[in-house]
Amino acid sequence: MQTLTLGFERARLRAERQLRLSKLRRLERIALHGLAMLSMGSVLTALIALRTAIHIWHLPA
Repeated sequence: MQTLTLGFERARLRAERQLRLSKLRRLERIALHGLAMLSMGSVLTALIALRTAIHIWHLPA
């Protein structure tokens, strides 16, 4: 009886593997987006700090 269901078993295992891979890819994409957001935030912070330093430098003493 196992020989009759072998094709279905392989298809089910393949579908489960693809589901695991899609979850892994989704987590990787979320991680990359999070890393991009953090890097954009640090660049924005650096620009604000630079602008503040320039304004303070130009203040009359």
